[in-house]
Amino acid sequence: MDSRPLTDARLVAYVKEALRYDGEIDGETPLFSSGALDSAAMMSLIAFVEETASIQVRAEDVTLEHFDTASRIARFAANQP
Repeated sequence: MDSRPLTDARLVAYVKEALRYDGEIDGETPLFSSGALDSAAMMSLIAFVEETASIQVRAEDVTLEHFDTASRIARFAANQP
């Protein structure tokens, strides 16, 4: 397991590499509300977040408020027990 924290930069790298997103992206780029990523990508991203941050993401936590940008995802993960 990788002990580095889950950061905006790690999330952006994951989206670009693993999810093969080739557009411009930074920590504030809308990923789902813009249609850039689909539900299959969301499932992969959630699995990455759970594994990397050693947390469990509940279905009710999967909202645009928590998961629409890399910054929101990192902030959500950092605030989980």
